[in-house]
Amino acid sequence: VQLQASGGGLVHSGGSLRLSCVISGFTLDYYSIGWFRQAPGQGREGVSCISSSDGTAYYADSVKGRFTISRDNAKKTVYLQMNSLKPEDTAVYYCATEVAPCIVVVTIPISTDFGSWGQGTQVTVSS
Repeated sequence: VQLQASGGGLVHSGGSLRLSCVISGFTLDYYSIGWFRQAPGQGREGVSCISSSDGTAYYADSVKGRFTISRDNAKKTVYLQMNSLKPEDTAVYYCATEVAPCIVVVTIPISTDFGSWGQGTQVTVSS
């Protein structure tokens, strides 16, 4: 099971980025995928998750209305479109699977002891 996140970068406040998470070693159709972020000195938090069963998208309150998660099973890729970025969105972003149910991912702090994680991609939003 491997996940590869990419698409991070430096943008100004109000700008947009699209992150991609390419998976290999398993069939994307059967797995929920979450996006997480970790700012310096802070714990890792779930920002969005898309379920395997029906593609339902879940979002943390802090990103609702600004971020959109989507999946392309044929391309084995999950995307996170991030619009109206704010300096507080600055963090390393990770994608992962089998961490917890999606509703849990975006609601409570999560442990990196569970699930399969990709390497992170840095997102920096300047004010």
